[in-house]
Amino acid sequence: MEILKSKLEVLLKELPDKVDIEEFIYRIYLLQKIEAGEADIKEGRTLSHKDAVERLSKKWQN
Repeated sequence: MEILKSKLEVLLKELPDKVDIEEFIYRIYLLQKIEAGEADIKEGRTLSHKDAVERLSKKWQN
């Protein structure tokens, strides 16, 4: 998935002057995951709470 340069610029502005590279990579990762989730919502790829609970219950019981 691609991230807009403008979103990276906002991310950079929010960081302190000195930042650990791992923190920066984590924040990029988090931004990408949030954008992927928003895209899933927009495309209707969601589960109801009830369906999610049922799916997890079956997984945990196996």
